Amino acid sequence: MYTSHADTSTAEPAAATGGPAQGAAALAHDQIVAPSFSYNALRDQLSERIESLDLAPDLGSEIGSKRWFRGLGTFIGLTAAALAFWPSFAPLEAASPARVDDAVRDEYRSQMILPLALGADSGRHMGATPLVEPLTEAPERPQFDMVATLAKGDSFERMLHRAGVGRADSQRVLELIAGTMPITDIEAGTTFDITLGRRPAPGEPRPLESIAFRARFDLALDIGRLDEGADLALTQNVIRVDETPLRIRGEVGSSLYRSARAAGAPASAVQAYLKTLGQYVNLDRDVRSGDTFDFIVAHRRAATGERQAGQLLYAGLERGDKPRVQLMRWGKDDKFYEASGVGEQRGGLMAPVPGRTTSGYGMRRHPILGYRRMHAGLDFKARHGTPIVAVTDGRVVGAGRMGGCGNAVRLRHGGGLDTRYCHMSRIAVNRGQSVRRGQVIGYVGSTGLSTGPHLHYEMYRNGRSINPATVQYVTRAQLSGAELKRFKETLARMKTVEPGAALAAIEPTPTEVAAEEPVREIDKLGPVGAP
Repeated sequence: MYTSHADTSTAEPAAATGGPAQGAAALAHDQIVAPSFSYNALRDQLSERIESLDLAPDLGSEIGSKRWFRGLGTFIGLTAAALAFWPSFAPLEAASPARVDDAVRDEYRSQMILPLALGADSGRHMGATPLVEPLTEAPERPQFDMVATLAKGDSFERMLHRAGVGRADSQRVLELIAGTMPITDIEAGTTFDITLGRRPAPGEPRPLESIAFRARFDLALDIGRLDEGADLALTQNVIRVDETPLRIRGEVGSSLYRSARAAGAPASAVQAYLKTLGQYVNLDRDVRSGDTFDFIVAHRRAATGERQAGQLLYAGLERGDKPRVQLMRWGKDDKFYEASGVGEQRGGLMAPVPGRTTSGYGMRRHPILGYRRMHAGLDFKARHGTPIVAVTDGRVVGAGRMGGCGNAVRLRHGGGLDTRYCHMSRIAVNRGQSVRRGQVIGYVGSTGLSTGPHLHYEMYRNGRSINPATVQYVTRAQLSGAELKRFKETLARMKTVEPGAALAAIEPTPTEVAAEEPVREIDKLGPVGAP
């Protein structure tokens, strides 16, 4: 008799609860079914047994335990197995070297760079053999091309001689160019494409075949021989140039300079704009984020693609679609005038040095003498050697050593005003000399009673000291009559220029398009049947 697990598990709860006990089920021998063999069950059992073996425990923990020694045995066994399969260092048997005979050596030689030096350009060419007779002298190249550059301070004729042009050819080139433009107008840095021909005899200079260069922004010159053996002739290639001014306009962000540069303006144009605008408004206080900057510079663009930016022509600043500043360059003196025709500088005095004020005008304790005394000027912080400029136009009435001021310069201006600049390291003007606003008159130093490099700047009215910070100069120039009318017409016409219009490429003419088309080899042969 056999008792099934299901019957046992069912009968035991019934007996435990006091219920009627069930009898065990009786099965015949032929009714017993043995479970079938399963590979999955066997794999699972083996996996569980292998995981329970723990053959590779951590040797850094439980040192000295049975588990640790079991891991040590695994480590020793794996090390022994690795050493048992360690490869030997015996040399390997290689293939025998191939036999190289004369035919193979010739094949090697044909693959060298030597055939290229003999003029080969494609295909299989054999190298030189002992049957080749060496030349008594190496032949020269039939033609020599080079690029020469005119350096600053160099002469055009010396540049030609260094390039290998003979004296007769260089004199002919000078005569041809002088008939078109002055030689001195060729700017330094100009490049010349020069081609020299074959020497007529050993030791003789190579004849000049051609020389081409950009003489001016709107002119290219080409000197060459129309026929073999003919004299040099000059060809002028006039380049079409558009002189539409470049207008840059945009909104001021956190920085006027960075906003103008982001709008595509050249750095030199932005600097000129800020310098001009700064004479009429305070760039730190009067220019706000959201204002509109507007300036125009002279600009030329050639049909060949080159561009050239010139001087500032117009400087404007707007706020809320209303112009705050409108300045245009006008007249022979190239001064800026407002839209009303008045040339005025409202920025007051120029700062003599680009530095902050460290000591003001009034009573103070002298840092060297140690007692309180009148400080009759302003002290500007600046490094040794910083240029000092005149705050406005004037005449030098004193230049030299002036007691505690050390090396100093005194200027006399209109209206009974004088200015003095002290502690200079070097003086750049002489007594009796006239100076203009912004002209360098000396350099910052620490001469006289001074504790370090700085500029002490004083101002006098009718010989009495006054506070320089309370004085502003205003320079005026008024246009009137027909000149004022022309000025306003030019200003109105200039403000019609579209921003960025000068940056577009020039549309080529049909002649320029035809000149750029490549010449076909069949066209070089001329018409069919021609001699």
